[in-house]
Amino acid sequence: MIRCENALDTSAIYDVHTQAFERENEAQLVDKIRDSDCYIPQLSLVAEVDNTVVGHILFSCIELVGKENLRVLGLAPLAVVPKFQRQGIGSALVQVGLETAETMGEALVVVLGHPQFYARFGFQPSLNYGIKSPFPVPADAFMVKLLTSYQEKYQGTVVYPPAFQEV
Repeated sequence: MIRCENALDTSAIYDVHTQAFERENEAQLVDKIRDSDCYIPQLSLVAEVDNTVVGHILFSCIELVGKENLRVLGLAPLAVVPKFQRQGIGSALVQVGLETAETMGEALVVVLGHPQFYARFGFQPSLNYGIKSPFPVPADAFMVKLLTSYQEKYQGTVVYPPAFQEV
């Protein structure tokens, strides 16, 4: 079952990220975003198995700075407890998150991740659309997914909020 996170999920979400990444950086990132104006409650989703939170995905506001400063979505982080990985839970979280972002009228989603995984959802290298990473990364790993509200004005360099500096 996939649903929006609620106040009772905070520690379970922290545990999911800590287990999945074997460190606390991503869990702390979620907490910092949750406490910021970048947080979008409808786009913080958990996956449950037998009433236990086993996965989490967060889409939050980031900026695209070019001719205009535009608000777009960043997908980060995505985590599934190791014993539940490779069972489609992460894919389901991405799919539901993208569908929700679409219904909210969002224009595009940015992700830094594994090209083979994210390409299945329509993510493509960001440079194909004139969108640059703020740091040096492999070109195929910094990707965007265009949503229905996308317009060509969405070009420039991605700027992540301060919460991302410690990841």
